[in-house]
Amino acid sequence: MFTGIVEELGHVEAMEHGEASVVLRVHGPTVVSDAHHGASIAVNGVCLTVVESDEHSFAVDVMKESLDRSNLGQLVEGAPVNLERAMAADGRFGGHVVQGHVDATSTCLRRVPGDRWEVVAFTLPAVLAPYVVEKGSITLDGVSLTVSALRRNEFEVSLIPTTLDLTTLGALPVGGTVNVEVDVIAKYVERLLATRGDIAAPDGLAAGDAPPNPFDAGSRRAAAQDGGQPE
Repeated sequence: MFTGIVEELGHVEAMEHGEASVVLRVHGPTVVSDAHHGASIAVNGVCLTVVESDEHSFAVDVMKESLDRSNLGQLVEGAPVNLERAMAADGRFGGHVVQGHVDATSTCLRRVPGDRWEVVAFTLPAVLAPYVVEKGSITLDGVSLTVSALRRNEFEVSLIPTTLDLTTLGALPVGGTVNVEVDVIAKYVERLLATRGDIAAPDGLAAGDAPPNPFDAGSRRAAAQDGGQPE
């Protein structure tokens, strides 16, 4: 689990493309200072597992599901990336609960500079609209942000100088894409209410149906066949 406070602005050192996957090597001396095989590091908000590391960089496997749902497939060598290590149990929640499981991507619509900040607008995918609220939390490329304005098909965030200077969002062009993760608590609430028949059920679950047991072997196989995002 993460909290959306970027620890380091790293960059892509190398990309090894497979048939439907990528081995990504990232330069990030801060986040690898205590990394080990199997450690979790969020790259642009995507939780990835370290398979190899040295004192300056680390390598991760990026599978098809992550490439399809995120902007990692658009990266090139030298591209900057936001990096955050998994949160320690005794750490502070500087942002909000972030899983590192990207829901969709969004496109930057416009940037309006202020005195020392910028207001940046993004498209709001219809599938995510129910989970985005004004003054609520949202994660963009791994950065915990507050929704400052909300419209039918778009939302805005206000970026302070620290965010502009220390994350990829400072140089994001209009037309660029970001990874979006909405508040998982909202999704759990919707799911629980739907199983009781209190609200319309989310896609794939009829009102009143019990949700599948995630620890059941059959449910795990079905999720894998459907392309469900693994932990």
